Amino acid sequence: VKKIPETFMSKTHYMNSFIPALIEETHADLCSNMTMVSQAPAREISSLDQAKEHKHPKDLFYKICFEKIRNNGLPNMTMVSQAPTREISSPEKAKEHKPPKDLNGEGIYDPGVGDLLALTDVRPKDIADLNRPGFNYLLAYVHRLHKAQENDDDDKYDILSILTSKPIEFELENQENKRKSKIAGKGMRKNMKAHVFVVYLVNMMTNIRIWRSLNSELEGGNMNIIQNVLQTSSADGQDCSHCLSEVNRSAALSGMEETITSYSDLNGSQEAAIVSCIGLSECRHQSTVKLIWGPPGTGKTKMVGLLLFSLLKLKCRTLTCAPTNIAVMEVTSRLLSLVKDSLEYKTYGLGDIVLSGNGKRMKISENDHLEDIFLDNRVEALYRCFNPSTGWKHTLDSLINLLEDPEHRYRRYVESMRKNNEEGEREIQEAERLEIEEINNNKEKDEAVNDQNKKGRNNRKILKKALLQAVKDNKKKEKQKQKVLSHQGNTPKLEQKEKKKDILSFEDFVKERFKFLSAKLDVLIEDLYTHLPTSIISLEVVKNMTNALDKLSCLKPLLNSVSVRDEGLKQVLNGFENEESGASQFSRLAFMRNDCVQKLNSLPRKFDIPDIFDVESKAARKFCLGNACLVFCSASGSANLHTEGVTPISLLVVDEAAQLKECESTIALQLSGLRHAVLIGDERQLPAMVQSKISEEAEFGRSLFERLVILEHEKHLLNTQYRMHPSISLFPNKEFYDRRIQDSLSVKERNYQKQFLQGKMYGPYSFINVAAGKEQSNNGRSKKNLVEAAVVSAIVASLFKESKRTRKRMSIGVISPYKAQVHAIQQRIGNSYNTYSNFSVKVRSVDGFQGSEEDVIIISTVRCNASGSVGFLSNRQRANVALTRARYCLWILGNGATLVNSHTIWKKLVTDAKNRRCFYNADEDTSLSKAMMDASLELGQLDDLFNANFLLFRNARWKFCFSNNFRKSIMKVKTEARQEVITLLVKLSSGWRQSPTERNIIVPHGTCSELLENYRVNHKLSLIWTVDIVKEKKNDTQILKVWDVLPLPDLQKLARGLDDVLGNYTVSKMNRCKQKCIQGNLVVPLRWSTRSGAALESRNPETDPAQLLSKPFASLVIRDQSEATTSRQPGRSRNYGFSSGTRGSKPRWLRPNNN
Repeated sequence: VKKIPETFMSKTHYMNSFIPALIEETHADLCSNMTMVSQAPAREISSLDQAKEHKHPKDLFYKICFEKIRNNGLPNMTMVSQAPTREISSPEKAKEHKPPKDLNGEGIYDPGVGDLLALTDVRPKDIADLNRPGFNYLLAYVHRLHKAQENDDDDKYDILSILTSKPIEFELENQENKRKSKIAGKGMRKNMKAHVFVVYLVNMMTNIRIWRSLNSELEGGNMNIIQNVLQTSSADGQDCSHCLSEVNRSAALSGMEETITSYSDLNGSQEAAIVSCIGLSECRHQSTVKLIWGPPGTGKTKMVGLLLFSLLKLKCRTLTCAPTNIAVMEVTSRLLSLVKDSLEYKTYGLGDIVLSGNGKRMKISENDHLEDIFLDNRVEALYRCFNPSTGWKHTLDSLINLLEDPEHRYRRYVESMRKNNEEGEREIQEAERLEIEEINNNKEKDEAVNDQNKKGRNNRKILKKALLQAVKDNKKKEKQKQKVLSHQGNTPKLEQKEKKKDILSFEDFVKERFKFLSAKLDVLIEDLYTHLPTSIISLEVVKNMTNALDKLSCLKPLLNSVSVRDEGLKQVLNGFENEESGASQFSRLAFMRNDCVQKLNSLPRKFDIPDIFDVESKAARKFCLGNACLVFCSASGSANLHTEGVTPISLLVVDEAAQLKECESTIALQLSGLRHAVLIGDERQLPAMVQSKISEEAEFGRSLFERLVILEHEKHLLNTQYRMHPSISLFPNKEFYDRRIQDSLSVKERNYQKQFLQGKMYGPYSFINVAAGKEQSNNGRSKKNLVEAAVVSAIVASLFKESKRTRKRMSIGVISPYKAQVHAIQQRIGNSYNTYSNFSVKVRSVDGFQGSEEDVIIISTVRCNASGSVGFLSNRQRANVALTRARYCLWILGNGATLVNSHTIWKKLVTDAKNRRCFYNADEDTSLSKAMMDASLELGQLDDLFNANFLLFRNARWKFCFSNNFRKSIMKVKTEARQEVITLLVKLSSGWRQSPTERNIIVPHGTCSELLENYRVNHKLSLIWTVDIVKEKKNDTQILKVWDVLPLPDLQKLARGLDDVLGNYTVSKMNRCKQKCIQGNLVVPLRWSTRSGAALESRNPETDPAQLLSKPFASLVIRDQSEATTSRQPGRSRNYGFSSGTRGSKPRWLRPNNN
């Protein structure tokens, strides 16, 4: 795999340069998934047969069936309940695709075209199971999903057509094979398998489309733009000189340019970018590639929306692509928000816009605003409209016939009911009756909608759902009826007569039929003007249609108000007029009837479209994609536009172009008729993800946008940012954009500065140093720092508490470059905040946050080591994305020393924070200190915890020195006991001591008896310590030396060992160790000048270490205090109980006695 060059000698050289890296990347992706095969979604095959419709290689094509997944997400089978789950490594995939779950909450394979599967007779627990002796797995590629026919039982199954790597040399033991074996008196044959599974490996659709594109296998083969980008210069991005002339510009283009420049909320760089791009709509003299450079927060999405809106007004057929479905949906939503505010009539005009893609992954059902333009929904709507037996023409003619000759329609209805005919007209009538019942059943829903003041569109949605459900139910009923009739051919006539339905009266028939047909016509008309392009249906026709609906709505109450016998209603509807009752109700009904018929007859029965009434017809999709003015899809999905006869695309707009592999962009660049391309992105943010290190080094992930920038192709900069507080934007602007980005006036305003939490640490921008953290490797694949995770959780908890108190809306984003850390933080935070509408928390990787923004961003950098190793954290593009997601506050958590030693962008960031006085230590905040201490105890990170400089003891009255024996012993005790030890140490560091009467003497004689202190931790353990003397600058200072924490029986042995150690102390040192200075209720350490030997008064600390204790520790302290107050000498307990002491009290010098 050679490095992909920056310039190319020919189109062939260009295409061939990507192929080796593409193969390597496909291989790496498959290998990565193979190692995770135990977690991959799987499913048992119900049947396996060789396909008959394929010729070559015929023996490699097969059809397989799965039992359909029921509504509860479970297939109709027992074996799949053991199906394993699949870890989805990419945040993008995690959002777009979530496989259904079984009873154990594990993944079940959901078929998709392009899936590569492993066929095996066992569900693999690891990759070795696929290569065990006796059965080698087969690879299978899913190349088609079959839709079940309406007249068979296949709708119980998911049917796949697969292409295998080798011929299948075994049979699947199904019910038919079992029956034959039993009849023959044989057991299962040698080549028969009782169970066969498919295991999902990878979806290859995108890579296959890239392969076809690089090998020029796509329709169109337009190489004009590709020819222009082989070797480029800055002049290649310039506008056409011919089109720049005012004389050559159309009035429409000039008018649109004036409209753009008149927008008050656009800055100069945005206006210039839009005007430059819309000028391409009329240029046919050259092929141009324009680069729009959109750094974070510079209004790129807004600019793209207005650009596309302008192109729609100019009727310039444009394809808009992006690397992912989410990015496509974002830009589509922005465009729709502009379009819906400008539509001339209701949803008329949306037919000029179409969104194509995978509905499940795009979650269209959860994005109502996209339903009207989604391709699959449009095809279904047009199917309803143009189905010959139930669509627009049939419904319109039926309604006209009913109003013109109701008596004839009624006679036919009665005849069909009486004959009890199972075919022909009766089928249509029965289907229509079912639909009428469905609409009647939804009457209460309609009334509820009206009560809530929701008009028009909501009612139609209910009707539409009712009609669709009615059709589905009718199909099911007809299928069930055919089965029953095949088994009940000899049903007695008497029983058949009992099944007959009552025949409606003429009056009821007319009213119900009119009600149903007019409601159905309403739905169909909305579908027509919503989903047909404006080139097919004019606004005048739409207004005539809605005018006809208005007249029908006027006729409806008149018809319902008539309550006469059948003969009277017949006369009225047949045009009978009574001269004496010209102004009567009957006369108005007759007049309105005639007016409706006339208006309905004026409506078109046909439209200039192909035969598209079949849902699966490619013609319907081709029609929708080929006639829309604006088409939206992923770059890979643009392969669907490479079809003959489609109206050419004039302009290509690629959003997030810097994240799109150049080889993938060739799919859209080769579209027939394409003349210009506009690439919008920022090469200084994250590029496309690449799995293979080899392909990454070959620049396989490089975008066309980035390559053209390297070649100094002209790019237009959006130079004003609207997202970040100036304190946040300062560092990224300096480091990544050479100070070329301006802060907008809006972010400079005073009300843009928000203080969500009290304290300077929680200002707009700060680096919070978490020195006590510890990085861990998660199975060698990713890294995490659980102390940092605890700090994040504590900050989020404080924000939530403040949000509830102030009732202010907050959106919080937590970013970490490591997936293991993302998972750890998600586990700590859990679902605690999901139910609160005013408070949202999103935890994602850097890659998952690109393009997003939140009020507060907390970054967890994770790395904590002495060498300054930060791995891929050093990537400047990744750092840029992480640092530019916040609107009001950005708080960066990390180990300052590690990041400074890394000599990367993070060293600059820490240094910058210190220079700006935005650098803070996490232990300066009480809640963060508690969180860090809890996490250290929970994780057993005691090396940091029992450190003299640890936050717990840093500001204490008494300093500690811990022996090696103590460090070893504390590792062996349980977590609860560790907490009790910490509690006791905190009390000792504050100056608390037991009363002399409570002193536990270990040995009655010797040096130890004078110095050694034995404090009970609990009923099993004791803490052994002494006062010691250390040199501190020019003074000798008392400290506490902790020797060990031991069970009671081991104390004598320790005392004997320490007797020799303490016996080496000089008399002077012994006396100084025994001296005490009491302030109030507390003992404070003494200091002696090394020159004069005079004792100095000790300083009081600013912070009581007891305040740093978390709730579990605090409860232990209170318990110990209560025990002290119930000692045997209550008169003295007050002086030796746990207290913070009285500041400024006069010390008493005591000469200790031998006790």
